[in-house]
Amino acid sequence: MKVTLFVTCLVDMFETNVGKATVELLERLGCEIDFPTAQVCCGQPSYNSGYVEHTKAAIKKMIETFEAAEVVVTPSGSCATMFHEYPGILKDEPGWSARARLLAEKTYELTDFIVNVLKVENVGAKLTGVATYHPSCHMTRLLGIKDAPYTLLSNVDGLEMKPLPYAYNCCGFGGTFSVKMGNISEQMVDEKVDAAMSTNAQILVASDGGCIMNIAGRMQRRQVPVKVMHIAEVLNSH
Repeated sequence: MKVTLFVTCLVDMFETNVGKATVELLERLGCEIDFPTAQVCCGQPSYNSGYVEHTKAAIKKMIETFEAAEVVVTPSGSCATMFHEYPGILKDEPGWSARARLLAEKTYELTDFIVNVLKVENVGAKLTGVATYHPSCHMTRLLGIKDAPYTLLSNVDGLEMKPLPYAYNCCGFGGTFSVKMGNISEQMVDEKVDAAMSTNAQILVASDGGCIMNIAGRMQRRQVPVKVMHIAEVLNSH
């Protein structure tokens, strides 16, 4: 299967190892990877800040960039969700809305694609340690992807998974929320860090770059000795 990779801004600018791990993982599973260099931001930050009309230019650029793909895969539930928002955002422009709907129908978050499209539950990963998993809000609440990450992590050789207390609480990132509501965001991420520490896990795994940046940043400031990894990095370990 030919997979067109939507890498996301955070991976492109801050977490390039996640992009590499995603490509290597999918190639190991037999996929051919295509990477369109014309891709830009999906528009989520400006859209969530209320700048709907200004966001449409980025949305249309992304539709044009990805509409010829056989399937689009991204290592971010949040950004995948934004693609699924496109038809509604462009509802007053029927031609664009129809094109957006076709794109949304073939766009998948990484773990959802592996488990539910490729029908793979064990990718052959090996990683020794104790880990806990933080599920992101967009991925679970809007995309409805809950089981796939746990299924894949449970089959990583050598990895002992511990349940994260209050797992479905937001980590406090929320895109521009963490900037506009910094004091509240800090309290939310502190709760997430405390929950992770209570498991005695050595590794906290997440599936979204924003969550990873927020939680890892707070752990670093608090000098918490827990390694934060994207699930693609874990699944690419061998």
